[in-house]
Amino acid sequence: MSRVAVLGGGITGVTTAYALAKRGVNVTLIERHRYAAMETSYANGGQLSASHAEVWNHKATILNALKWMARRDAPLLLHPWPSWHKLSWFAEFLAAMPAYERNTIATARLAIAARAHLFAWAQEEHIDFDHRRAGILHVYRDRRGFERAAGVSRLLAQGGLERRAVTRQEMRAIEPALQGDFYGGYYTDSDSTGDIHKFTSGLADACARLGVACRYGTQVTALAREHGKVRISVGAGEDSTLFDAVVICAGTASRAMAAMLGDHVNVYPVKGYSITVQLDDAASRAAAPKVSLLDDATKLVSSRLGEDRLRVAGTAEFNGFNDDIRADRIRPLVRWVEQCFPGVNTRKVIPWAGLRPMLPDMLPKVGPGKAPGVYYNTGHGHLGWTLAAATAEMVAEVLLSSSAANR
Repeated sequence: MSRVAVLGGGITGVTTAYALAKRGVNVTLIERHRYAAMETSYANGGQLSASHAEVWNHKATILNALKWMARRDAPLLLHPWPSWHKLSWFAEFLAAMPAYERNTIATARLAIAARAHLFAWAQEEHIDFDHRRAGILHVYRDRRGFERAAGVSRLLAQGGLERRAVTRQEMRAIEPALQGDFYGGYYTDSDSTGDIHKFTSGLADACARLGVACRYGTQVTALAREHGKVRISVGAGEDSTLFDAVVICAGTASRAMAAMLGDHVNVYPVKGYSITVQLDDAASRAAAPKVSLLDDATKLVSSRLGEDRLRVAGTAEFNGFNDDIRADRIRPLVRWVEQCFPGVNTRKVIPWAGLRPMLPDMLPKVGPGKAPGVYYNTGHGHLGWTLAAATAEMVAEVLLSSSAANR
């Protein structure tokens, strides 16, 4: 395999480029932004969370979406106006509901496999990404949520993940800073957290050292199969190059790119929000949590990034390709910090929004397309940070195996 293009410089694209480059492949990484990790890989919740592997194809998700449609600050906000993209996505989402258990187990296995690769790469390339191995604590405010989580834990166990139930008293011992009235929780000590932007940027630098040609600030405008190769046009279209293969890791842009190559990859942009609370004073640093949390009732997660930052993220908004940062969607995140960690000063808060690339069955598309030389590593949804290292290894192996078979 002489020349491979990887489209997209987020966590999936950069890990894919790295996995291929480590195997001696001639890789060109193409990213429309000036730097790597400037969209969905910029300021996510920070969790490397196999314990969050449950897919959303469950009746509870549908009921919540309908119940919350009138609430502008709802954890899951489904805008009612239709589009063909949205309708087709939800039709496939409903069709995937019978596979809920199987897909949750498969996702947990993939998340566990990803850890070893990511940690090894960070160590080998000396990447400091504020990695914290303190586990993740899921907290539940009522008995109903706690008991439903027991069923999820049984599925995760089938995937190889140990997640144990903890009482309110044990929750306080795990994270003494947490305030509020909770029924109980589940703790996964093998999970961890880290800054996705720092990691991806560091790995992109490692790609460049390995000889990857990183073409930042470059917009892909057309893709076409030509004489057994893939022609990629960029800019106004006058600049085009033939590659032996292409791996599409373009997040929410993957659907349009796949259509150019004759593939149906029904990625939908599901908007999520985050805030980064600057812990500039000693009192805030002492009052902020050190253990990563997931609050089931609010669908919010938190991660301590270094000593002076607290990241809080979550919510899901189905509103097409809209990445506006809305004050009414940010306000619940700030309020959550003030209620759960009242000693934290929220004077300095940086808001952010990103579009998660979600496929209807909640599993990423990893592997070949219809045409020879076309591959995908996309559609990771809310678990791109958690799964990317494993799916990068998978697509690299498939691509090289196919290349060897075609010689």
